[in-house]
Amino acid sequence: MVEVTCKLSGLEKSFGRNHVLRGIDLELRAGEVTALMGANGAGKSTLVKVLCGYHFADAGVITLGGAAFEPVDAADAISKGVVTVHQSIDDGVIPDLDVATNLTLDRLTEPGAGLFVNDRKLRRQASEVARSMGLTMDVRTRVADLDVADRQMIAIARAMARAPKLLILDEPTSSLSASEAERLFALIDRLRAEGVAILYISHRMSDIRRVADRIVSMRDGAISGLFETDPLDYVGAVNAMLGHQMTEVDIEPVSGGDAILELNGVRLFEESPAINLSAREGEVIAVTGLLGSGTTELAEVIFGLAAPADGTMHLDGAPYRPSGAGAAVSSGVFMSPKDRAVNAVVADFDIANNMTLPFLKAFSRFSFLSERAQRQAAGDMIGKIGVVCQSDRDGIGTLSGGNQQKVMIGRWLLKASRVLLLDEPFQGVDIGARRDIGQYIRHSAEGRTTLVFVAEIDEALEIADRIIVLNEAEIVGEYINKNVDLNSLVADVSGPERPQASGPERTQAQVMAG
Repeated sequence: MVEVTCKLSGLEKSFGRNHVLRGIDLELRAGEVTALMGANGAGKSTLVKVLCGYHFADAGVITLGGAAFEPVDAADAISKGVVTVHQSIDDGVIPDLDVATNLTLDRLTEPGAGLFVNDRKLRRQASEVARSMGLTMDVRTRVADLDVADRQMIAIARAMARAPKLLILDEPTSSLSASEAERLFALIDRLRAEGVAILYISHRMSDIRRVADRIVSMRDGAISGLFETDPLDYVGAVNAMLGHQMTEVDIEPVSGGDAILELNGVRLFEESPAINLSAREGEVIAVTGLLGSGTTELAEVIFGLAAPADGTMHLDGAPYRPSGAGAAVSSGVFMSPKDRAVNAVVADFDIANNMTLPFLKAFSRFSFLSERAQRQAAGDMIGKIGVVCQSDRDGIGTLSGGNQQKVMIGRWLLKASRVLLLDEPFQGVDIGARRDIGQYIRHSAEGRTTLVFVAEIDEALEIADRIIVLNEAEIVGEYINKNVDLNSLVADVSGPERPQASGPERTQAQVMAG
């Protein structure tokens, strides 16, 4: 008989008239990974926040190790053994502190820790934690100076150092490369063997196939499906999450009109090969590759955030070399960046102000902002892209991660552009919402060229007319999105020097092959 680490019975939670959790009954068992799937707004985030002490349940009972579990706050939940690595990376780290302090911060604040810090001892302890996670960076490095993937690994390492009974991982691989994800999966395997109960929240079927012992689907605040019979019914889990059969996306690729954006001999780095690319009017191009392949760097060069090492760009036939983001926007080149919490969302603004921020001049007359016009435009886009909210005056922080992402994408669809760059637009977005966004991007593609930068192959297949593969800052493959040779596509993404993938990458190919 498997030991139940955490049991939820009849859990209820409402915010005003919004009934978010509706009688949740769930067991999280020792030594098992329970994958939680649900559309944006299904109640996943609220469930996690109740478990980790951010919210109190209105009704129901939670037990941890057989005893009543009623955390008064997040610190109390952690002290009792419930540790969460949140989707927003900087919720799990303190960017202005160094790696060593982040990894040992909980020890420093324990009762009896003393007033004085032994710096040498702290760094030694931090190095031990880092080694256990396979981290190689200098522990004296400031976390803010690390890239997104390293910050994510620090947040996970910090969670591991707390010896959790229940570990909650919310989209933990969203910023990790294949090798970093595999390191995480190996750690999950070890924790499972040690008897830790793990709640794993993800929209990535490759992750779920790799780690899940059972799958729980949520819809409209309730459990809509439980799948624990071997082999797991992945299609059934997605159908239970969506409330209907998952249908294939039927793309009829268009070749596009005249070239809008042309790259000739562009090198992202001094020693990297030249990139030649022509993006045509009305065309949606997916640029895919593993983390570090150069996708984000290419987006930044086009948007003027970085200068190419060599080569030229042309926009509508004229030379194009933007001096910065402002110059790019003035030229009609818009970009929705990845890592929205750091690069896009203004936490103190409501939805309308977040969405219209780059175009306030367009809603102004004689330096006076027309709030009516601003909110009308925001309200129209909220309806078009399907943001789930009460009104455009809701604080951006009240939205789920996926709905925040919709707001950020909607921001750059408010006004007409000639080039639209979307860097990981589906980060933290469920399958249903992802397809809604993709359909709107394709529906509105006329009059511009759209480049979508994604790491997941299925995301590229769901949105693009043409798929371009980058590996080590070089174009290594190009596919019209019709009867794509998936084995060839996966091989191009993995790179010529990589052995046949096992684990998550192999599973990704299997997912794509159906």
